[in-house]
Amino acid sequence: MAFRFHVSAFALLLVAGTVQAAGLVFEDPWIRAAPPGADVLAGYATLHNVGDTSLTITGGRSADFERVELHEMKMEAGVMKMREVKGIDVAANGKTELKPGGFHIMLVGLADGLKEGAKFPLKLKFEKAGEVTVQVTAEKPDAHGHGEHKH
Repeated sequence: MAFRFHVSAFALLLVAGTVQAAGLVFEDPWIRAAPPGADVLAGYATLHNVGDTSLTITGGRSADFERVELHEMKMEAGVMKMREVKGIDVAANGKTELKPGGFHIMLVGLADGLKEGAKFPLKLKFEKAGEVTVQVTAEKPDAHGHGEHKH
Protein backbone atom coordinates (compact mmCIF):
# COMPACT_ATOMS: atom_id res chain seq x y z
CA MET A 1 0.00 0.00 0.00
CA ALA A 2 1.48 3.38 -0.96
CA PHE A 3 0.58 6.86 0.27
CA ARG A 4 1.26 9.78 -2.11
CA PHE A 5 1.53 13.49 -1.26
CA HIS A 6 1.88 16.67 -3.39
CA VAL A 7 3.26 19.97 -1.95
CA SER A 8 0.53 22.16 -3.42
CA ALA A 9 -2.41 20.14 -2.04
CA PHE A 10 -3.20 20.02 1.66
CA ALA A 11 -6.57 18.36 1.11
CA LEU A 12 -6.26 14.58 1.21
CA LEU A 13 -7.62 12.45 -1.61
CA LEU A 14 -8.22 8.76 -0.94
CA VAL A 15 -8.29 6.70 -4.16
CA ALA A 16 -7.51 2.97 -4.29
CA GLY A 17 -5.28 3.07 -1.16
CA THR A 18 -3.39 6.20 -2.22
CA VAL A 19 -3.50 9.45 -0.21
CA GLN A 20 -2.27 12.48 -2.16
CA ALA A 21 -0.90 15.75 -0.68
CA ALA A 22 3.01 16.84 -0.71
CA GLY A 23 5.32 15.12 -3.31
CA LEU A 24 5.90 12.16 -0.98
CA VAL A 25 4.96 8.46 -1.24
CA PHE A 26 4.62 6.48 2.01
CA GLU A 27 5.15 2.81 1.17
CA ASP A 28 3.73 0.31 3.68
CA PRO A 29 3.47 2.32 6.95
CA TRP A 30 3.43 -0.19 9.83
CA ILE A 31 4.10 -0.94 13.48
CA ARG A 32 4.31 -4.24 15.31
CA ALA A 33 1.08 -5.42 16.95
CA ALA A 34 1.24 -4.74 20.69
CA PRO A 35 -0.21 -6.71 23.57
CA PRO A 36 -2.07 -4.92 26.39
CA GLY A 37 0.46 -3.15 28.62
CA ALA A 38 2.89 -2.25 25.81
CA ASP A 39 2.88 1.55 25.64
CA VAL A 40 5.87 2.38 23.38
CA LEU A 41 5.98 1.30 19.73
CA ALA A 42 8.04 2.23 16.69
CA GLY A 43 6.57 3.12 13.29
CA TYR A 44 8.20 2.28 9.97
CA ALA A 45 7.74 2.95 6.23
CA THR A 46 9.74 3.72 3.11
CA LEU A 47 9.38 7.36 2.06
CA HIS A 48 9.87 8.25 -1.61
CA ASN A 49 10.12 11.96 -2.46
CA VAL A 50 8.93 12.35 -6.04
CA GLY A 51 9.35 16.13 -5.98
CA ASP A 52 12.22 18.50 -6.71
CA THR A 53 12.34 19.89 -3.15
CA SER A 54 13.71 18.07 -0.10
CA LEU A 55 11.16 17.42 2.65
CA THR A 56 11.68 17.09 6.40
CA ILE A 57 9.39 15.34 8.89
CA THR A 58 9.54 17.45 12.07
CA GLY A 59 7.04 15.67 14.30
CA GLY A 60 3.63 14.12 14.51
CA ARG A 61 0.60 13.33 16.61
CA SER A 62 -1.95 10.59 17.05
CA ALA A 63 -5.11 10.34 19.13
CA ASP A 64 -4.03 6.76 19.97
CA PHE A 65 -0.76 7.84 21.65
CA GLU A 66 0.27 10.53 24.16
CA ARG A 67 3.14 11.71 21.96
CA VAL A 68 5.00 11.06 18.72
CA GLU A 69 8.80 11.42 18.50
CA LEU A 70 11.37 11.00 15.74
CA HIS A 71 14.27 8.66 16.58
CA GLU A 72 17.44 7.23 15.07
CA MET A 73 19.27 4.06 16.05
CA LYS A 74 22.87 3.62 15.01
CA MET A 75 26.00 1.77 15.99
CA GLU A 76 28.56 3.88 17.90
CA ALA A 77 31.80 2.31 19.13
CA GLY A 78 30.28 -1.17 18.90
CA VAL A 79 27.14 -0.20 20.86
CA MET A 80 23.68 0.31 19.34
CA LYS A 81 22.35 3.66 20.54
CA MET A 82 18.98 5.34 20.09
CA ARG A 83 18.46 9.10 20.19
CA GLU A 84 15.66 11.52 19.45
CA VAL A 85 16.21 13.69 16.35
CA LYS A 86 14.65 17.04 15.36
CA GLY A 87 13.82 15.93 11.84
CA ILE A 88 14.05 13.18 9.25
CA ASP A 89 15.00 14.38 5.76
CA VAL A 90 13.83 12.91 2.48
CA ALA A 91 16.01 14.24 -0.36
CA ALA A 92 14.44 15.61 -3.54
CA ASN A 93 13.84 12.68 -5.94
CA GLY A 94 15.18 10.36 -3.23
CA LYS A 95 14.02 7.94 -0.56
CA THR A 96 14.46 7.43 3.17
CA GLU A 97 13.73 4.18 4.96
CA LEU A 98 12.17 4.22 8.41
CA LYS A 99 13.16 0.76 9.63
CA PRO A 100 14.28 -1.21 12.68
CA GLY A 101 17.87 -0.29 13.50
CA GLY A 102 17.64 3.11 11.76
CA PHE A 103 15.33 6.12 11.60
CA HIS A 104 11.82 5.48 12.94
CA ILE A 105 8.80 7.18 14.45
CA MET A 106 8.50 6.50 18.19
CA LEU A 107 4.90 6.29 19.40
CA VAL A 108 4.70 6.76 23.18
CA GLY A 109 1.82 6.29 25.62
CA LEU A 110 -0.49 3.80 23.92
CA ALA A 111 -3.72 3.59 25.92
CA ASP A 112 -4.46 -0.03 24.97
CA GLY A 113 -2.81 -2.77 22.90
CA LEU A 114 -3.03 -2.74 19.11
CA LYS A 115 -3.98 -6.14 17.75
CA GLU A 116 -2.64 -7.49 14.48
CA GLY A 117 -4.52 -5.91 11.58
CA ALA A 118 -5.63 -2.83 13.54
CA LYS A 119 -5.23 0.50 11.73
CA PHE A 120 -4.88 3.99 13.16
CA PRO A 121 -4.31 7.49 11.75
CA LEU A 122 -0.94 9.18 12.31
CA LYS A 123 -0.59 12.87 11.49
CA LEU A 124 2.94 13.77 10.41
CA LYS A 125 4.21 17.36 10.40
CA PHE A 126 6.49 18.54 7.60
CA GLU A 127 8.74 21.60 7.78
CA LYS A 128 7.45 23.11 4.50
CA ALA A 129 4.41 21.01 3.60
CA GLY A 130 2.16 21.20 6.67
CA GLU A 131 0.53 18.13 8.14
CA VAL A 132 -0.42 14.87 6.42
CA THR A 133 -2.45 11.94 7.78
CA VAL A 134 -1.16 8.40 7.13
CA GLN A 135 -3.04 5.18 8.00
CA VAL A 136 -0.70 2.81 9.88
CA THR A 137 -1.29 -0.94 10.19
CA ALA A 138 -0.30 -3.11 13.18
CA GLU A 139 1.43 -6.25 11.91
CA LYS A 140 2.85 -9.40 13.50
CA PRO A 141 6.42 -8.96 14.84
CA ASP A 142 8.18 -10.86 12.03
CA ALA A 143 6.02 -9.52 9.15
CA HIS A 144 8.91 -7.57 7.64
CA GLY A 145 11.69 -10.03 8.39
CA HIS A 146 13.10 -8.05 11.32
CA GLY A 147 11.88 -10.29 14.19
CA GLU A 148 11.32 -8.81 17.63
CA HIS A 149 12.79 -5.37 18.26
CA LYS A 150 12.49 -3.96 21.76
CA HIS A 151 12.69 -0.31 22.82
